[in-house]
Amino acid sequence: MTRRLLPVIALFGLLLPAAAVRAAPDMAQFVALAGSILRVEAPRPSGGFAIGSAVTVGPELVVTNCHVTREARRISVVRGGVRWAAAAQASDLARDLCLLHVPGLRSPAVAVGQAATLAIGQSVTALGYTGGVGIQNSLGEVQDLHPHDGGVVIQSSNFFNSGASGGGLFDDTGRLVGVLTFRLRGGDAHYYAAPAEWVSELVDAARRGDLRAVLPLEQYPLPYWESAAPPRFLRAARLQSEGRWRELEALAAAWARQDPADNEPWFLLGLALQQQGRDAEARPALECALALQPARQAARTALAALQPPSSTARAAGCGAHTS
Repeated sequence: MTRRLLPVIALFGLLLPAAAVRAAPDMAQFVALAGSILRVEAPRPSGGFAIGSAVTVGPELVVTNCHVTREARRISVVRGGVRWAAAAQASDLARDLCLLHVPGLRSPAVAVGQAATLAIGQSVTALGYTGGVGIQNSLGEVQDLHPHDGGVVIQSSNFFNSGASGGGLFDDTGRLVGVLTFRLRGGDAHYYAAPAEWVSELVDAARRGDLRAVLPLEQYPLPYWESAAPPRFLRAARLQSEGRWRELEALAAAWARQDPADNEPWFLLGLALQQQGRDAEARPALECALALQPARQAARTALAALQPPSSTARAAGCGAHTS
């Protein structure tokens, strides 16, 4: 059995609207984007189907998650009761993205943007297929941007669930900025999307002829989020969700030593110290996080919850907890 370090849920089924109160997306834009979202059906050798979503990113080309299709010998995409068969695929298994060539597909391609242009707090919309009910949207905002493998994995508050894997995350201009991929248990904002830049790289590879027949990807490496040695931001998320504050403190301090210009470890360090009742030590770390990223509202909220500094308190500086 595959060992998994993180409590993750692969997304094979349902996408529901977010509870957050936001203005509804422009109806014409929603209708246009909905025509580019398809349902993916991938029969499993043991029986049944893996169900996911896909986004049209070029003529007869759709992108989805490999964890939806990796066991399949045949893959179909469906929209409006019409079914098309995928003839070939290009895969980037470590990034969990598979590009399908679907001959005869009549679905408009979306405009592909860049996750690197996003900012924390920016509004985004998730679109994906439910398990037979239809396309629904989830409105939310960018919670964090995690550098990884030449891109930034997007963490957002857009609620999605099983069946949304491979769906699209769009900015307010309707550009695809991410592909909905996975979520972590135990967090209100632990929803993650692969960056659109990875999609563009896969499309470029396919256009150079890097397409193969649809076959099970049996000797596949696990994607980064399923790996036994996941990136730091996912290790930190697990420690945070499990309340392992001393371990999070150690991880964040080491991270800040290695990359002191990154605001994320400073925020995590401040949070870990705050949760241990060490407000005086948490304050400078949170202040460093805000100095590096003023839009990080969670750091501002945590800072506001601290006990007021004593009149004799001295500024510790950003390196106080990393030496």
